[in-house]
Amino acid sequence: MRRKDLSDLFLLAAIWGGSFLFMRMAVGDLGPIVLSALRTLIAGSLLLPVLVWRKKLPLLFKSWRPIVMVGLLNAVLPFLFLSYATRTLPSGTMSIINAITPLWGAAIAWLWLKDRLPPLRIAGLAIGFIGIVVLVWDKLNFQATESILAVLAGVAGPFFYGIAANFTKKFLTGTEPIVIATGSLLAGGIVLLPFAVWAWPTGPVDPRAWAAMLMLAVLCTSVAYILYYRLLINIGPARAMTVTFLVPVFGVLWGWFWLHEAVTLRIVLGGAIILLGTALATGLLKPRVRR
Repeated sequence: MRRKDLSDLFLLAAIWGGSFLFMRMAVGDLGPIVLSALRTLIAGSLLLPVLVWRKKLPLLFKSWRPIVMVGLLNAVLPFLFLSYATRTLPSGTMSIINAITPLWGAAIAWLWLKDRLPPLRIAGLAIGFIGIVVLVWDKLNFQATESILAVLAGVAGPFFYGIAANFTKKFLTGTEPIVIATGSLLAGGIVLLPFAVWAWPTGPVDPRAWAAMLMLAVLCTSVAYILYYRLLINIGPARAMTVTFLVPVFGVLWGWFWLHEAVTLRIVLGGAIILLGTALATGLLKPRVRR
């Protein structure tokens, strides 16, 4: 891997790791609906000139129906669920939970697209979900409904990412990634806009919440999408997917540094189990076979 690609990989992981920090800083004042709507609309609007400049706009209209569906599955639903979860769960914990996205992707591909999963990869799925239980066990207060809902929302976000990945593979294979990214974000923003108007905060919003929202939209969505798709082209999807293993490191680091979130043994152990399960389930970690 070239030095430039390696630096892009670490930069993308650092940016995506910060997305949960910015969500936690903004969601208290703006709420999940308004935050998700502004994130998608601003990010999509910033990518649109890039699409026009690359003369790919006709491709957007050609495949608009499945792209709108991807907007629902890959932007509206996961952004809402993850924003809701960060109201209760620490940003570092959320970044680790989000690392199960490839697990959901592999499980859904197995059930829906009938992709073959060897026993080792099935074991990886089980190990990954055990890691989730270890990670959030101390957050599960069965007497508090909000605690349970936050954990379920945190797991649901990556679940919809997994559905979106397989839907894209089935219906949008061959479509330019920048077309899918721009169209899905704009479609998600348009869907959320009327709900955001209804849920708009009535009280004053802290300037730090506005700043965090802008960082989330501009840096963690628009810039991150461009970096990610550049990596896909330069080093291929298998290597680009290794960003999944780096994001939790930065997520926990930013949460500890900026929000003074504790880094406990449970977080380290649960994160390690999740990453091991993800590596096995996605085929990144394979046993060597002697000839």
